[in-house]
Amino acid sequence: MALKVGDIAPDFILKAQDEKEFSLSKLKGKRVLLSFHPLAWTDVCAKQMKALDENFEVLENLGVTPIGISVDPVPSKKAWAESLGLKRLRILSDFWPHGRVASLYGIFIERFGFSERANIVIDSKGNIIFVKVYPIKELPDLNEVIEFLK
Repeated sequence: MALKVGDIAPDFILKAQDEKEFSLSKLKGKRVLLSFHPLAWTDVCAKQMKALDENFEVLENLGVTPIGISVDPVPSKKAWAESLGLKRLRILSDFWPHGRVASLYGIFIERFGFSERANIVIDSKGNIIFVKVYPIKELPDLNEVIEFLK
C-alpha cells in the first residue's frame, strides 16, 4: 500500500545518472517531487521524464526539486538521460537492493520487479503532501502537480 498524505517520507540515498549520490535528507528544508516510473527506455516513461526536465524551471520557481526514480541500473540511466537530452533532471537508480526505495514508499510491484508510476510531493519538513499513483500505461499529468503546488 502506497504511503499517504501526512506520512513522513522515508529517507534514502541512491545514485543518479551522473553516478553521484542523491540523499533525500540533504534536501530537507526544500520541497521535492519524486516521480517514479517503471522502466527506462519505454515510451510513457520517456515522456514522463522529458516533461519534468522541460518544466524543471517552472517547478524550481515553485520551490520544488523534481527527481525521477526507477529500478534501472546507473549505466542504463546515464545512457537513457543522454538519449532523451535531459539537461537538469536527475534520474535515480533504485536498482540495488532492487526496488528498495519503491518498496519503502509502498509502490513496488513484486511480481513485475518494478515500481508503479507515481508522483509524490514532499514538503520542506519531510512530510508527504501529495500522492498519486497512475495506471502503468498512463502519462502523469504534470499540470495537476503544478496546480497543486501553486
